Order: sequence, then structure tokens, then C-alpha cells
Amino acid sequence: MDDVSAPTGREPALAARPHPDGSAPRALVLGATGYIGGRLVPRLLTAGYVVRVLVRDPARVAAFPWGGSVEVVTGDATDRAPVGQAVQDVDVLYYLVHSMSGGTGFRDADALAARTVADAAAAAAVGRIVYLGGLHPEGVRLSPHLRSRAEVGRTLLDSGVPTLVLQAGVVIGSGSASFEMVRHLTEVLPYMPAPKWVRNRIQPIAVRDVLHYLLGAARVPAGVNRAVDIGGPDVLRYGQMMNGYAVEAGLRQRPIAALPVLTPRLASHWVNLVTPIPRSLARPLVESLQNECVVKEHDVDALIPPPEGGLLPYRTAVRLALRRVDADEIETSWQDAPVLGAPSDPLPSDPDWAGRVVFTDARSAHTSATPAALWRVIEGIGGENGWYSSPLLWAVRGWMDRLVGGIGLARGRRSRGRLAVGDALDFWRVEALEPGRMLRLRAEMKVPGLAWLELRAGTDAERGGSRYDQRAVFFPRGLAGRLYWLAVLPFHGFIFAGMARRITAVAESATGADGSPPLTP
Repeated sequence: MDDVSAPTGREPALAARPHPDGSAPRALVLGATGYIGGRLVPRLLTAGYVVRVLVRDPARVAAFPWGGSVEVVTGDATDRAPVGQAVQDVDVLYYLVHSMSGGTGFRDADALAARTVADAAAAAAVGRIVYLGGLHPEGVRLSPHLRSRAEVGRTLLDSGVPTLVLQAGVVIGSGSASFEMVRHLTEVLPYMPAPKWVRNRIQPIAVRDVLHYLLGAARVPAGVNRAVDIGGPDVLRYGQMMNGYAVEAGLRQRPIAALPVLTPRLASHWVNLVTPIPRSLARPLVESLQNECVVKEHDVDALIPPPEGGLLPYRTAVRLALRRVDADEIETSWQDAPVLGAPSDPLPSDPDWAGRVVFTDARSAHTSATPAALWRVIEGIGGENGWYSSPLLWAVRGWMDRLVGGIGLARGRRSRGRLAVGDALDFWRVEALEPGRMLRLRAEMKVPGLAWLELRAGTDAERGGSRYDQRAVFFPRGLAGRLYWLAVLPFHGFIFAGMARRITAVAESATGADGSPPLTP
């Protein structure tokens, strides 16, 4: 089982069926830059589909290895014009968008997006819709997020376009939010006080099996319009999942005490404090575990035969996910999902600052290191390498952010050595990247304003070696923003000046400009 590989799309049972004239079918993917979508798109391409994606940020698509191989339509799933453009000449539409935020308006936003896409797909005579929904019991009160996902499924099923709703529970794979929650809860806590839902039965499924079903769904006969459950071979209690992880990770099993006093709200705060999962994401994850979620029927087997070799057992999925983490080969991650309430506007160009209140902290330094060595340090910043100055002050800032429901520093980064536009980096987001030259980060911590940090490497023509430029930019929001900047100003001498000194020093200590890694801070 350890050698089993994820579907590639080349499998005969998953490959695209050409049109009668020999042309390739077209697949439209909504949610292409998400955890599942980012893995599905390259497999659709390999399977022989022409792939189109609808995204808000084309730069995020360009950062993927497959970015240059897909058609891109810019827009949101709630906007009729771009959706109408995207659905033209589409054979199969993958609907992989849903809100995982804790905001009050997510249900209306989900409903609007589903109606918009359903209407456009019907008008364009799309061949099939495939929706990845949530596994849930019948006849019970569902959590708001599970209820919303069920409503989206019904909207698509009622669209008049043949629709297959794949209802999955906990997805286990490197970088999945569910896996990361299990992982960090188990690794951090030697003894686990937990909500009573740790006794609930759930049926996890490996991410590679989810991809198998998604690829196979495109080949389901046109007359099929229904929801089916998908799940792995194991039915476990959540506590068993945590201790199954412990065994695979070489840890001793953890005693677990189920406490009736931990409400979903309190439990999401607890998860936010002891794992990298932010409260806005922890809340829907926790709420989805309030009920037992077990596959009710196996009708999917008649529509999409299971993968050769069978579905992966839970512990095998964990073992393979850990192997991916250790090898720094996480394909996509929950970290790349946008944070609720985080700013998304790019840094205005300097001339646009005229007439606006803006605070900056600019530092420059010379180093004898080559620009390549300096860039390797810049690109490796954050996560395990830290921020090259005053670890205590950075840790305090991270904990302050977590205490008010922010992302904090624990989110880390998807890859230890590589960055791309859209990647999460602790409580920053990669907004712009010019390899070898410039990295710009947009703050996603909770601050009364908008903040960016820009790091540059270049050749020092006058002195030889390299020049390092660093700039922090802050647009305050009202009086609170101005007071915030004044409050942190005394610490900038320690943090930002220290960063400039330490980054250039580490670059000079690098073992060479041949691609070898620099020393850690």
C-alpha cells in the first residue's frame, strides 16, 4: 500500500473521452487555486482535457506549474458576466468553491454563487456539473457550513444540468486542513481534553481517492443527476484518528478526555491556540464534527469503480502525507486559502501615495555575498527559518494576533525553500515575486490599516557584492492606525534593523552561490 500513487489522469478509466470529431472535451474548474482544485487541474490536463479556470487573481494561476497550460477567465463565481463567458463550450464543470469563513454572510454568498453558476451552466448547455460537497447525516440539524454546502448541492441538482454531487467527509492528505488539525493537536498535547465529539464516528478519505472520484465523475453517463457518498474503508472515532496519527508519527498514544463543556465556539478558540489553523477556519471544521458522518450508501461504485488496489486505509493515508511533509513536497495546502477579513488590495505604486497618510521604514545594507546567495536567504524567510531578528518580539506579535483571532506565526509556509505568488508565509501573503530580485509580502495579521514588507536583492555596482533593500509600508486606518504605528515604532530599531543585518550576514555565511542552502538564522 505504501507504494500506491495518486491518480495521474493517464489511467484508462479516468482519461478524457474525445468528441466524435476527435477534439478534446473542455473542463471548467471553479476553485482551481484551492486545495483540491490545485491538484485536480494538472490531472485533468494529463487526462486529455482542455482546461479553463475562473479565478479572481490570474497572477495566482500563473504561479502554478500548470498555469501556462490553461485558459483563464478573470472573475468571481457570483458575477454573471465572467461566469457566462467561462461556461461557453464546456463539457464538464467542476464546482469546488465554498466558504470556509466564519463571517455572517457566507451562506448568502454561497447561495448566490451556486445560483449564478447553475443558471449560466443551464443557458450554455454544459454537459455535466461535478460538485464536491460535504458528507452529512440525514434528519438532524446540521452546522451552518454543512447546511450551506447541502443547499448548494440541491441548487446545482435542480439546475437542469446533469449533476453529480460527491459528498466527502474528512479529507486526509499533506496540507489539508483536517490533516493539519489532527497532526498538531496530537503532536502538541501529551494529554487531550477534547469536546465530546471525539467519540463521534467519521469516515475519512484520502485526498488521492477524492481526486480519483472527481476525475471519474466526468465520465458518468449523462442521465445521472444525484448525490452520492464517498469515504475511505475505515470508520473511526475522531479520538482514534488522533491516536492513529500518533502511531504513524512515532509518538505514544494520547489519553483523551471528552468534556461536555467545550462548545464549538470554545473548541475553535482552543484549536486556534494550539494549532496553526485560524479560528475562522477552525470553527467550520469543528462544527462539521458535531454529528456522525458515515457513508450511508455505496452507489458511487456503480458509477465510478474504486481505484485499482482499493481505497486507502486511514493510517496509510497519514503515512503518505507525512512522507510528503518530510520531503517538502506538499502539492497544495490549506494555508493558501484567503484569510477571512484579510486585505487583498495590492500595494499602490509610490506616486499614488500623494495626499495619503503613509508610514515607511526603509533599510539598506551592503554585503559581499553574491545576489544569488542573498536571494536564497530572502526566499527562505519565515516558517522554520524565522525572521532573522528578535525571535521573542516576533513571537509576541504572533501570539497577540492569535489571541484576537488572527492567523499568527504558526501557519508557516507550504515549502521550506520555494515561494510563489499567493503563498502564505506566517501572517503574510506573497503579493509579488520577481525571482532573484524582489519579494513583496502583504500583511494578514490584524492591524488597524494595511501593511506590506518588501525585500530586494541586487548587484552593488559601486562596491561589488550585493545591495539589500528592505521597506515596510503602512497605511493607517483612522486614529487607531496612527497610534498603532507610534506604539510599534520603538521596536522597529530591533526588528527591521536586525533583519537587514542578519539577512546579509547569513548570505555571507552561505556555502556558495551554486544553489546550496544558507545557514539558518
